[in-house]
Amino acid sequence: MIRATFYDQEAANRRESIALVVVVLLVLAALGFAIGYGTTGYVEGGFVVTLGALVLGFLLSVGSYFGGDKLVLASSGAKEVDAQSAPQLMNVVQEMTLAAGVPMPRVYIIDDTAPNAFATGRDPQHASVAVTTGLLQKMDREELQGVLGHELIHVRNFDIRFALLVAVLVGSIALLADFFLRFTFWGGGRRRDSSDRGGGGGLAAIVFVLAIVLAIIAPAIAALVQLAVSRQREYLADASSVELTRNPHGLERALAKIASDQEVLEVANRATAHLYFTNPIKKFEARASGMMSTHPPIVDRINRLRELTGEQPLDAADARALGGLD
Repeated sequence: MIRATFYDQEAANRRESIALVVVVLLVLAALGFAIGYGTTGYVEGGFVVTLGALVLGFLLSVGSYFGGDKLVLASSGAKEVDAQSAPQLMNVVQEMTLAAGVPMPRVYIIDDTAPNAFATGRDPQHASVAVTTGLLQKMDREELQGVLGHELIHVRNFDIRFALLVAVLVGSIALLADFFLRFTFWGGGRRRDSSDRGGGGGLAAIVFVLAIVLAIIAPAIAALVQLAVSRQREYLADASSVELTRNPHGLERALAKIASDQEVLEVANRATAHLYFTNPIKKFEARASGMMSTHPPIVDRINRLRELTGEQPLDAADARALGGLD
């Protein structure tokens, strides 16, 4: 029954991914049309800007598809390792790849004492896994298996491709909205010409105001949709990691250790935070201000793992100790 549930969840995961990409593209197209029609007063202008917005999203997505993983690894200061330089890590990764049924990924280490990890790439054949030195130092083998199992499930489920592409599409919306708002603020705006006298000016003015409103809220709408699906992916990766390791306690201990750790992951930023095993930007950090987490709360993740084995949820004291740290 558990295996069937996992497969059902994975199928739902893929459907939600397609739906998310469609929603984000529709928001991008709607924003482009509103800006084009509102500023020019012509329907054709709306279509031109819509096409330009979609082309921008496509080009950025293609660049992300083929080179996004390299950019993420380079910006994180990750260095590739092998069986000679990191034997235990490579052994655990090989063990988990066999269990997950995916090809062996390239393995990297990030020189940072904060425990965390992420997977990236466009598909299982071009995947990479990166862990911090802090993760290797602070986790025992069972905990490391749980974390790497989680990341390799992201590889198996093509979550790594989803994370790269959707982040680019959401970023495209933010980029277009920011450009339009700056253009408007610095004296740009809808053209006043003969179309105003022809009766279309009133509608164009309304659409222009709508474009401003949409430019303000569209990035938040796209980000919220992304967050909703990303969190479900994290829950699924946790449950599927237990399927690989047959040991929910290792993953549970890893989650608790990372949540309780006060080290700051310096190399993480808002653009890459959604890739990590847990949110790498702690709530007590100044850079966390106004940032919405793509990860579910640690307490919720642990309690869902406990449901798999029929254990009671965390007691109130433990929940308070871990709550709000991630």
